[in-house]
Amino acid sequence: MADDQTPFEPWNERGETPLAAFEGAEPEAPDWFKWAIGQAPERSFVTVDGAKIELLAWGRRGDPGLILVHGNSAHADWWSFLAPYLAQDYRVAAVSLSGMGASDWRESYSFEIFSQELRAGAEAAGLYESELKPVFIGHSFGGSQVFHAARRYPEWMRGAILVDTGFGGPPPAAEGFRQPQRRTSPNRVYPTLAAALGRFRFMPPQGCQNLFIADFIARRSLKRAPLPEGGEGWTWRFDPQLWHKLDRTAMEALAMEESPTPLVQIVGEKSKIVQRMQHADPKSLLRGLKAVVIPDSEHHIMVDQPLALVAAIRSLLIAWP
Repeated sequence: MADDQTPFEPWNERGETPLAAFEGAEPEAPDWFKWAIGQAPERSFVTVDGAKIELLAWGRRGDPGLILVHGNSAHADWWSFLAPYLAQDYRVAAVSLSGMGASDWRESYSFEIFSQELRAGAEAAGLYESELKPVFIGHSFGGSQVFHAARRYPEWMRGAILVDTGFGGPPPAAEGFRQPQRRTSPNRVYPTLAAALGRFRFMPPQGCQNLFIADFIARRSLKRAPLPEGGEGWTWRFDPQLWHKLDRTAMEALAMEESPTPLVQIVGEKSKIVQRMQHADPKSLLRGLKAVVIPDSEHHIMVDQPLALVAAIRSLLIAWP
């Protein structure tokens, strides 16, 4: 999974390959996780501007709504082990933005089209059937899309939660990030599922204590694809050219606008994204925004401290917005 500015690559300079040692086997998981993934979501697609967008939903229609948005090169199932805990009191939806997950790829991408995908997913999942407007929640790159929607379409939501979201240019290579390069070739095809899982890494670079979560995410990041020498293998689902097809000028236009949408952050105590943001320009979009800090967590909070993230979201929604 990528940070909000750098495309995912199955690589990082710290060298973590958290799943390689399992050789395709699933790591042991705790009961809370087994229960959560046992709560199968309603799976469907909604069409937006000619592209099919993957939509997952949990909970009762008519309950207050939450829509969950994943990070760059990720997918809706990054939320599948958290959403059931939120769905006890909320109607919860998660989308895979175009170019990611099981959603269609596009010739070009924009913040505006991603906003329309969020709106369409929220409508199709019934989030506007409640007396309360939904709350939009986005992690990393997904937080950027939520921020855009909150500024551009405040009437769509009653509040927005940004989960470890940063803004700015690509991080420096000295921090362990691979710099974006224009790609014209397709994603690599691996001969076996075990080989593909063994190449899964997190971006920004970080370790992983909850290997059962990494395994769950990685398996759902892959799809079958033909091997050059014949037969079928496994490859990543995301569009490898997404970052270079993305028009990012919309965010620049919003930088100086005041937002009527209540905004709050949830950040990882050890997150490189937050560390970079703290040293950012004083006019940074997120300067002055109130934040809930999750201890002992890096950028991928749902991997590092999943239950703490659920607790933070539920606690915020009791009294906020």
